[in-house]
Amino acid sequence: MNKYIKYSLVAVVVLVVGFGVYYAINNNNAQSDVEKTSEVYTCSMHPEIIRDEPGNCPICGMDLVKKVTEGQSVQSNDIDHLLRPTDRFVVGDFQTTTAKDTTISSEIKLPGIVAYDPNSSVNIAARISGRIEKMYVNYKYQKVSRGQRLFDLYSPELLTAQQSFIYLITNDAENKSIINASKQKLALYGMTTGQINSLAAANRTNPVITIYSPTYGIVQGTESMTTGVAESMQNSSTTTTSLTLKEGDYIKKNEVVFKLVNTDKVWGIFNVMQGQSTLIKVNQAIRFSSELDDNDFINAKVNFIETQLSATDKTNRIRVYLNNSNLKFPIGLRLQGVVETNPIQGIWVHRQALVSIGSKKVVFIKKRNGFKAKEIKTGIELNDFIQVLEGLDVNEAIAENAHYLMDSESFIKTE
Repeated sequence: MNKYIKYSLVAVVVLVVGFGVYYAINNNNAQSDVEKTSEVYTCSMHPEIIRDEPGNCPICGMDLVKKVTEGQSVQSNDIDHLLRPTDRFVVGDFQTTTAKDTTISSEIKLPGIVAYDPNSSVNIAARISGRIEKMYVNYKYQKVSRGQRLFDLYSPELLTAQQSFIYLITNDAENKSIINASKQKLALYGMTTGQINSLAAANRTNPVITIYSPTYGIVQGTESMTTGVAESMQNSSTTTTSLTLKEGDYIKKNEVVFKLVNTDKVWGIFNVMQGQSTLIKVNQAIRFSSELDDNDFINAKVNFIETQLSATDKTNRIRVYLNNSNLKFPIGLRLQGVVETNPIQGIWVHRQALVSIGSKKVVFIKKRNGFKAKEIKTGIELNDFIQVLEGLDVNEAIAENAHYLMDSESFIKTE
């Protein structure tokens, strides 16, 4: 009996092992068949066409593309993951063009404006503390001549200095060195030579003295000396406004009472777009006209290029120093500058053959039955041409109007 049980157990074990081996072999074969059948190729325009291997569509002749099934993922480093056309291929017969390997020079037009030259401004500061008794200049942008009266000042300190001077010339007239030192003190306090001579002749103090303008110019105001002169000038309103200081106000020693700006020397400030800033150099020739006469051009040169980018319009600014004594340009006059660039060798495409998708530039390469999008790297832009740095050969035919391909029937979608 034990002998039959032993043989039965051996038979059961053999059967179990046999079934296990059979199941494993069938499972591997089935998985292999699935893997083989999962790689199929189809036509983008005719999805009913399915093949087991690459080839051409029998209907339209397009290349068959691999059909991605569930569980599979495709990784790519190109821009196809950003461009999601209906079929990743624009079918059609459109006008084509090619890139040109040539040299291009151009004229860059730069809008500009006439501004004050802060280097020619003069600060009229109080040389002594006191009270303003009378103002002769009351408004901003008022013209002031050299030697014109600005304001009358009462100063106890100046009055004491006058008394000391009169005492010396009256009681110690032979002490020339001390008298000259006292006279020099009065001059440093703001009295002119004529006022000092009148004081000596009258032998009587004058509690109020008149302060005269040392130069000619236009009154800008009484801003602090630490304020940026150029910025305050350019941003200020051209409407005549009253000054900050009034009659009866007290001023301290070294306080700026007036800012006078000279219009004989001005700046022509021109804006340069970011893509063109590398084409402008110091001492480069520039010609410009004003809105007074568009046909009257003036030849000059670029004197300074600002390195700071304007936050408002994202442009760089260049300066042209102008002698305005003969031009007589008013501040704020609009200018139109023209700069001729040096010839630049490179590969160029027409602007309309390129389309921007975010930070990327794309052209459509001509294939057998249509066009395929391709990313390129671009450089500067001159006239209607854009420089190509990478990604395009002069022998490759591209769509002449990339925007038309992108817009027609919405072939290209961006995310």
